[in-house]
Amino acid sequence: MPVPRPSRIPRFPVPAATGTVAIRTSPAAAYRVVSDPPVLIRLGEEAHRARWLDGATASAVGARFRGHNRNGLRRWVTTCRITDADPGRCFGYEVTAPPGVPISRWQYDIAPAAEGCTVTETNWLRVPLWFIPFAILITGVADRIGANRAHIGVTLQRLKQYLESPSARE
Repeated sequence: MPVPRPSRIPRFPVPAATGTVAIRTSPAAAYRVVSDPPVLIRLGEEAHRARWLDGATASAVGARFRGHNRNGLRRWVTTCRITDADPGRCFGYEVTAPPGVPISRWQYDIAPAAEGCTVTETNWLRVPLWFIPFAILITGVADRIGANRAHIGVTLQRLKQYLESPSARE
């Protein structure tokens, strides 16, 4: 399967982590969940809360949201800016740490499939080398690529379960 290409070229063009899942739901239904950070965050592993910033209430290119993350007793916040919002097809955002240090880019590509759709979640690391020791200290994660791979697997399986549950069906 070819690696999805972001609509904007990230600082590091090779993805750090990616995963794909087939879901028995429409691309529109999958997009509604992945493009709504306060909903999607409930399916994540490390991220545990998100809230819109600057009066935003829905996904649109340029809209921002605050991500609240945790790993054991460690807690940290990030600011995310939506870069891609193509309903039923693609949702992406860039993550920064205070005071605006680039951290990563996350993207969800949705494609129609015979029995619903596929969702591919991809992560690119954008963190400057000088910030890596601080990131490890803040998050407690030395192997960020390995952690993101594992988190993508968990998130995609939870997304599948959520969207295929009887209450989520259209």
